[in-house]
Amino acid sequence: MEDKLVTLAIHTYEKAVILRSILETDGIEVYIQNVNQIQPVVSAGVRVRIKESDLPHALRVIEDNAWQADPKPERKERPKRVLIPIDFSDYSLKACEIGVSYAHKIGAEVMLFHAYFNPYFPSAIPLGETLAYRMNENDSIEQLLGRVHEDLDALCGRIDQQIASGALPKVDYQVTLREGLPEEEIVTFSKEYRPTLIVMGTRGKNQKEMDLIGSVTGEVIEAGKVPILAIPENVPFQDLASVKHIAFATSFNQRDLVAFDKFMALIKGYPFHIHLFNISTSRNEWNEIRLSGVREYFRKQYPEANITYTVLADGDLLLAIEKFVRDEQIDVIALSTYRRSLLARMFNPSIARKMLFHTDVPILVIDSHK
Repeated sequence: MEDKLVTLAIHTYEKAVILRSILETDGIEVYIQNVNQIQPVVSAGVRVRIKESDLPHALRVIEDNAWQADPKPERKERPKRVLIPIDFSDYSLKACEIGVSYAHKIGAEVMLFHAYFNPYFPSAIPLGETLAYRMNENDSIEQLLGRVHEDLDALCGRIDQQIASGALPKVDYQVTLREGLPEEEIVTFSKEYRPTLIVMGTRGKNQKEMDLIGSVTGEVIEAGKVPILAIPENVPFQDLASVKHIAFATSFNQRDLVAFDKFMALIKGYPFHIHLFNISTSRNEWNEIRLSGVREYFRKQYPEANITYTVLADGDLLLAIEKFVRDEQIDVIALSTYRRSLLARMFNPSIARKMLFHTDVPILVIDSHK
């Protein structure tokens, strides 16, 4: 009995010819039908037919060759990096301790970064009374750099001493110096360096209200695209491995889903208890329903995660967060943010930035753009 023909696929003429060549190389007879004889190249709906007995063989050949797959460029995994901006303060050292420990945990390299401010401006630019760095008339740029290098050597010496004593894990680190305003230079360098996480020290709850506008950490949070872990000076631990409870704030926005995926990637390998809480001003009963739904969604996406939720009380949001942190013994708060205009930042600071000076709990800020 003669073997009947079956249609294996329907393609454009060009793809049909490619497929025929592949199959015939493996000894399979191929017949192309419905070809435009005048202009074969523009033929659409060309049938590629083979003998029915060759069908299993042909299907294996197609699967092995993956001939239709679009060639995808080989994606190299981005190296893991932790950027730690420093200003030689005690809380800067605390950021180094936590940043180094985190880098060791995820197998990342570490970059210590310091931006020094040169007060020698052109005469057209006035020097206001707000400049924190003062230089005597006899001081020079060389003397300024000399003091920067002395402070840097002292800080590195303290880190090396802790590594040598076993207080910190052994991690190779580098140092970069830049001239300019710290917040601007940190953002610019992070675009070049592309860190996995930025770890920055902050004075936390003891900051003055005016620091809300001028805080370097706050400016980096508002302008940057990299996750930032802000470490207040009074944090009682020097390793995230000591953290038990970490809270994730949600405003029930689509952006939170993106931020939560980034959040889970950052804390991968840490057995944290994750607390969801609301930063919405909606009525409590709606918050309860929404938070329950968000938790169930996240638990399906991350079944291994220990996720619970808490509905904040009505009233002042920052006070409600403070009570929640105290009651649930929260060690770290994670917040999503998104870039806004300078005017919006000045007159309506984000909740993430407000939290910088309102709490002594570390704040993990995650940009919610894809």
